[in-house]
Amino acid sequence: MSNPIRLRSLYRSLLRELPPRPLAKSQSRSPLHNRLRNTFSSDAPNERAVEEVNQLVRYLRAQRQYTTLLERYNPGMGMDEEERVRLTARRVGMDLPVEYTEDGQKD
Repeated sequence: MSNPIRLRSLYRSLLRELPPRPLAKSQSRSPLHNRLRNTFSSDAPNERAVEEVNQLVRYLRAQRQYTTLLERYNPGMGMDEEERVRLTARRVGMDLPVEYTEDGQKD
């Protein structure tokens, strides 16, 4: 069986990789957190289950790192096309012309 220190470390690693929850005193633990807590606090899981959780932690860590890198190297992903075009023009030293609407107001 796995030793308790290793299980506690694995449990904490798993919680670290899950998306953060807003800190509010009125909110209790999420259902996922409760289920994980019950799983780890019940009878000691067998070696296969421990290895599966270890693989899950590695997968979640890789996904988080992938998302971070994607956001870092593709900064325009979350922008609309108009904003992306404006920033691209600025990057090469140009400013887009001011557009006017039909009623003569600047857009």
